[in-house]
Amino acid sequence: MSEQLAFIGLGIMGGPMAGHLLASGHSLVVHTRTKARAEELLRRGARWAASPSEAAREAQVVFTCLPDTPDVEKVVVGNDGVIAAARPGLVVVDHSTISPKATRRMDQELSAKGARLIDAPVSGGDTGAKNATLSIMVGGDQAAFDRVRPLLAHTGKTITYCGSSGSGQLTKLVNQVLVSVTNLAVCEALAFAQASGLDPQRTLAAVSGGAAGSWQLSNLGPKMIAGDFRPGFMIRLQQKDLRLALDAAREAGLDLAALNLVHRLFDEAIREGRASEGTQALFPVVKLTSATARPQG
Repeated sequence: MSEQLAFIGLGIMGGPMAGHLLASGHSLVVHTRTKARAEELLRRGARWAASPSEAAREAQVVFTCLPDTPDVEKVVVGNDGVIAAARPGLVVVDHSTISPKATRRMDQELSAKGARLIDAPVSGGDTGAKNATLSIMVGGDQAAFDRVRPLLAHTGKTITYCGSSGSGQLTKLVNQVLVSVTNLAVCEALAFAQASGLDPQRTLAAVSGGAAGSWQLSNLGPKMIAGDFRPGFMIRLQQKDLRLALDAAREAGLDLAALNLVHRLFDEAIREGRASEGTQALFPVVKLTSATARPQG
């Protein structure tokens, strides 16, 4: 059954996701800060909305995919935001990675008008968005999740209901701890391989199929070796996620040493002008910071 959908935020992740929803036969209204990003979708039959409230006016489900918490707050509950068009039955699906606290607060504001907010952050990078193979971690009202799950299946391969509002965001932060610390491990392992005189390609082939194998090793390792730092997921966005994870860890009474370390190293990458590069650009930073003088023999 065709539905009237809206998608707000058409960046590296949101653009392909919106495209899958449109290709599945649903009517789609789009809005983004830079209208040029919507041109392909508009050529394919999507309609343009001049504001978030206009996008939501006739939509049954509104999807958002935005960089940070203030962006989502502005779009969802700000002036001329989605909340201005909120009504009973409307579901807002937020694919951004943002503050769990802010997520709960926005869900409460929408609930007062009979609408619901589902937090549904994603993992899988631009490749997963393009191939519709994302992992989607969902928090919020169970009935609202059941309502939108068939739509999520157009963009994600693994869809997991994690619990009440904010649980999807917290689960995504768990994901980001794993991703970022594993990324650091890949950087250090390849730095060690190169410094030891090993052929990096052969080393990757040797270790990828065993217990050391990981998504980070298989997907980012070759890019590190090739010096390909084009973004699938930008360092500045990774740092935003790690800030959220560190805040949540402190609230839980935890001091995560490895997470603090990788956060500091990404700060160094940003100081070197790498904020808009892919997270694999941590590799040259690790190589530089880990280099020591070779012993004289």
